[in-house]
Order: sequence, then C-alpha cells, then structure tokens
Amino acid sequence: MLGELSERLRGGHHANALPPSFRRGAAAGAVGLVLLATGLTATARDEPDLGRFYDQRIEWAACEGTELPKDLQCGTLTVPLDYADPGNGTLELALARYRASSDDPRGSVVLNFGGPGGSGVQGLAYGRKDFLGLTDDYDVVSFDPRGVGRSSPVSCGADATSRALEATDGEEMGDPRDALRQLREVAAECEKHSGPVLAHMGTVDVARDLDVMRQALGDRKLNYLGFSYGTRLGAVYAARFPDKVGRMALDGVDTLTEPLAEQGLASARGQQTALENFLTWCTEELACPFGQDARAAREAVVDLVRSLDDTPVPTDFGYEFTGQDLAGAIAQGLYTKEMWPVLQRVLAQLMEDGDTSGVEALASGGMAPAPAPSPPPAPSPVSAPARDDEPLADEEDVPLDNLPAALMAVNCADDPDRPDEEQLTGELARLRAAYEEASPVFGPYRLAQVVLCHGRPKGTDYIREKVKDLDTPKILLVGTRGDPATPYYWTEQTARRLGPSAVVLDNRNEGHTGYGSSECVHRKVDDFLLYGSLPPSGSSCGTEDEDRI
Repeated sequence: MLGELSERLRGGHHANALPPSFRRGAAAGAVGLVLLATGLTATARDEPDLGRFYDQRIEWAACEGTELPKDLQCGTLTVPLDYADPGNGTLELALARYRASSDDPRGSVVLNFGGPGGSGVQGLAYGRKDFLGLTDDYDVVSFDPRGVGRSSPVSCGADATSRALEATDGEEMGDPRDALRQLREVAAECEKHSGPVLAHMGTVDVARDLDVMRQALGDRKLNYLGFSYGTRLGAVYAARFPDKVGRMALDGVDTLTEPLAEQGLASARGQQTALENFLTWCTEELACPFGQDARAAREAVVDLVRSLDDTPVPTDFGYEFTGQDLAGAIAQGLYTKEMWPVLQRVLAQLMEDGDTSGVEALASGGMAPAPAPSPPPAPSPVSAPARDDEPLADEEDVPLDNLPAALMAVNCADDPDRPDEEQLTGELARLRAAYEEASPVFGPYRLAQVVLCHGRPKGTDYIREKVKDLDTPKILLVGTRGDPATPYYWTEQTARRLGPSAVVLDNRNEGHTGYGSSECVHRKVDDFLLYGSLPPSGSSCGTEDEDRI
C-alpha cells in the first residue's frame, strides 16, 4: 500500500480522497436462527431485536469511484444508528472487496487500516498489491466505519483544528478559562456539522457493526486484520463477541488502558525520535533541503513549523496551510522509511518553491482532492436537519476535515476521562510544557487533539474495564520496535491484558506497523490468516537480511 501511495506522491498527483460506493451479499437464515447464532436474543440478554440487521443480503457491484481498480467491488451495509434503540434511524456503511481467486474460498477476511478515521475503501483500493496473497483463500473486505468517508461523514468545520491550536497556544495560557471556552465552541461546531452520528461513533459501536458485517458476509467467525487503531477495534470485537473470533491479526498494537493525554505524549515522543532519524538520513544526502548538519536541521524544522503558524500559506482548496498542517504532513511521512524520499522531496518543494501541493497530499495520506480551477468553498458536511436514515454521502460531500474530525470523535468516545473545567484549567499549562518537551514539532499538534475532547460527553469505560482476559482462539499481535505511533511497549502491555490468547511477534524494524514493510511479518501474518500457522509467542522478525523465526 505504501509503495503505491509513494508512487502517487512522487508523480505529483493528488489521489482522490472520496470513497466509492459499495454492495455485498450473503445468504441469511431466518431471524430467529440469526439471533441465536449471534447470541443476541432479546430474551437472553434483554436487548432490542436486531434481527432485521443480521438478516440482510449485500449486493456487490462495480465501484463507481475515480481511479479505483477494475476488480474492486463495492456495496453497502445497513446498521442501526443507536444499538440501544435500533428503531431510531439507520446508517449505511460503504464496503469494498477483492474476490477470492479460489473456487472454494474459506470466507472473508475484513481489514481495518486504522486512524481512527481512515477510509477502508480507499485503503483497500490503494493497498491492492499488499493483500493479493490473501485472495488465494479469502474475499478481502474493508469498509468506511460510521462517520468516515462516505458512511455519514462527520465534520467540525474547516477551522476547528486551528481554533483548538490557538486555544492551547502558549500565548493563551494566561487565561486558560478562555481557552476552554474556545474548545467548547469547537465541540459545539462538531456537533452542528456532524449530525446524529457523532454521538454513536465509539469503537464499541463499530465493533457491533463489524459483527453485523460478519453475518452479512456469510461467515460463522470473523477473520480480521487490523492496523494501528484497527487493533483496538479488533480487541474490542474479541471481548464483545469472543465466540465469533476466527483468525485475527493485530499489527501496530494500540493501548487499551492509557489515558488519552498519555497516548498523545507517547505519540509525540515517538514521532520526534522518527523525525530525528529522518533528518540524520536526510542530511547525509546532497538533496536534503535542510543542509548537511543534523542538529541545524532539527532547529530548521521547528522554525519552519512556527513560521507557517505565524504566516499560513493559501492553498488551492480555499484554506490556509499552517505549521500544524505541516506537522501532520511530516508525521505521515515518518510512518515508514519507504516514505522518507517522498517526505524529503515535498519538503524541498515547500522550502525552495513555496509549493504546498506535496505536503498537502502527504497530510491527507496522499488522498487529497484534486484542485479546482478556482478555490471552492468548503464542502457541505452531512448536517442538520437530522434524517431518520442516513444513506451514503456523495463523493463531493465528504468534508475535507473528515479524517481529523472522525479521529477526535472516536478517541473521545473511547476515553472515560473527562476532567472538569477547574481540573483542566489547572493542568493545561503543565500539559503544554510536557508536550513541548516531548516534541517541539509534534507536541502542540498532539495536545490539541487531546484537549478537543473538552465539551464532549464522557466516553465509555467498556474498553478499560472489559477488554481483558479474553477467552478466544489465539490472536496474533505484531509490535514494531521502532514504531513512531504505537510504541512497542503497548504491544507487551496489551498482550498481558488480553491474556493467554495473545501471541506476540516482535518486529525488530523501524516504521509504523510491519505488514507493509517487513517481508517476514507479511509472511507470518499471511501464514496465520491463510493456514492457521502461528509463530511461537515472543519470536521475532529481524532486519530484512535476518529473519529470526
């Protein structure tokens, strides 16, 4: 996937960020049998009747999106807006699949590419080559989770992130109560722009969608490959539906217990380390835009981010590109060494020519919409008046800020810590200092993502309290030693929490996740998903010249 993405960026093209539509079909039994099979009988668990959602057939058809592979098929799945009140509106989810090449496939394997907020349809389309091996025995399926891509996309408005960054800027620390007021205003804007789906975007909701999907795909058990945030989703699914777990692999393992503020600090530290490694490599190249001194290069990056915060640059999309947008772009380019030449190139375009197109594409994962002849207004989000049922959004109506808006919605919904105004007022200056110490480049950006939960409802405590001591088949956990986003100790932490079901594969390499960058990891994950062959827990993949299994 990263190879194809980097080729798109090297060519100077903006990929289309708009997920295609989708349909898929599977036979379903009678409502009573479906409820019995899923363990969701109203009498057994005193839950609402979900039979009509489990008893649905998905029709696959050719995808209609731009630049999508011809062999990618698309379809939709209907799920309740609120599982506690399934009669109060529905959502449609966009799905996509590559069909199995086998005449007798073992079923489907479902992929989640992380984020939270990443489009699974786009991830599957652009990552085609990485997953073709799995089509030997599976239909390979992914989806846009609720609130993401075309699946009722959420939005906070074009300037929400910049307003949050302004509120947490060091200059505002003299009046933290005013900063918190601004954050509450941003939260209200998110609710206004996003509509009713915003209140139902937590991972527990998505895990329940995943089980409806499993049944609609015709699978008795869920076979699953999750990356980064997708590992959290997989773990929550396994806790919620332990008897429905098939072969599950989790790569780039997320934490299930650390508070959001600690997660942000860990990510800032990891990204700062990755940036320093990148700059050491870059300054050994004559084409490095920062020169040949690594220490001076680190200072130059900080200066560049701050200068763009002070004087943002207009873009072809009708918004201004800030230093924090640049921090987000650099973070994307640091996820794997394969992207380092791309990151070097787009930074050179910015610094030498004032050309923001490359860093804009990188900031959006290489999937920014193509520029219009004249700057367009921000796309209209799915918003009030609320509908009883939400169909797929049109491609042109997916908001430009959907990924960061969805990321915040899910992270806040999953986080039960919600300090009151007095507590947060006392902590804000300390948090700001801690994040800046962790990373002068990424610290402010990460802090803004954390404090944006202020003004939102308290999140669930299900993940911290219930996702542990699993009674499931073995689950493969892959942790990468040099991962800038999900540090390796999270893999060890989560493995201990999940219990004997967890099997750990130690990837002794750099970059975020291992499947797309390590042949050893790729082979071991595929062997497990295809053949059920697990490596011994604690075994490792070394560098590409040295496989240690």
